[in-house]
Amino acid sequence: MATTTHTENHLFRLKSRPVGLVTPDNFDYVQSTIPKLGPNEVLIRTVYLSLDPTNRIWMSDIEQYMPPVKIGETMRGLGIGQVEQSNNSRFKVGDYVSGMLGWQEYVIATGNEPFPLVTLPKIAGVPLAALAGAAGMTGWTAYFGLLDVGAPKKGETLVVSAAAGAVGSIVGQIGKLNGLRVVGIAGGEHKCNWLIDELGFDAAVDYKQPSWQKQLQQATPNGIDIDFENVGGEIMEEVYKRMNLNGRIVLCGLIASYNEADDSKTKLGLAPALMKRLRIQGFIITDYALKIQDATDKLVHWIAEGKIKHRETVIAGLENAPIALNKLFDGGNTGKLLIKVSDP
Repeated sequence: MATTTHTENHLFRLKSRPVGLVTPDNFDYVQSTIPKLGPNEVLIRTVYLSLDPTNRIWMSDIEQYMPPVKIGETMRGLGIGQVEQSNNSRFKVGDYVSGMLGWQEYVIATGNEPFPLVTLPKIAGVPLAALAGAAGMTGWTAYFGLLDVGAPKKGETLVVSAAAGAVGSIVGQIGKLNGLRVVGIAGGEHKCNWLIDELGFDAAVDYKQPSWQKQLQQATPNGIDIDFENVGGEIMEEVYKRMNLNGRIVLCGLIASYNEADDSKTKLGLAPALMKRLRIQGFIITDYALKIQDATDKLVHWIAEGKIKHRETVIAGLENAPIALNKLFDGGNTGKLLIKVSDP
């Protein structure tokens, strides 16, 4: 076991449940002592912390797919880190791993947590930041959500909301790799141009324009077979109207309502779902925890081969995590949103 000179850890503990947008006052930013490792434990130094819409859900005391973070607990969060000490034969000092590291500089884990540690492959040309996003949780979400839940067939039309975000940008590219016509919905001319010019989307709809509903109609002349839904609200309602017979709605997120008390912003009548035999299926990436290593390997190779392009919005400093999280809700990020906690 290697030794380290680090004895102190900085971390965020949830102090109060946010109302609306998250603020620093919702947390205590504290310093704690790193304990000695026990049997089969590893000490991981966080390099990149992943900021995701689900962080906001975890802060709320509502029914959800995992227990909400308790007041006084370390804030939950996925990330990438490097093993600095190891009493576990599965992990060597120097290995990069991804997992539920939390909003903290260091974490002690065994690798057998409910969301398991994944050892990251080392492939030339694939930066570590990409492993935190395009080949990390957001990549896994795109991969399983589209290929397993969406069940795409060559020639179908896929619409992706929040398409310039971390998940949406990968979904669209996987869609193109599977022979789909891909239409992205994003906010602003710059993001829409990025989707088409760099990521290869067939069309992009700028929801910030008054004519966005008409743009959607023009971009989907043959209707919509798959809706990869990240937003909810009126965007989902417009897409819902254009779904084809036997269409699939992959319900990944409802970001339009995460800062609200409920999801009342999304109002869908069930008659179209009945008449068009639609399948609306929600999913959570933890459903696929045992398959994550295989997805990681596939995504990394796609990135290395240039088949998937990625972009990250990186903010330095763990202390900036609470304010940075709100970029997910005001459109302030393009691609994956990361906090750089330490140097690789």
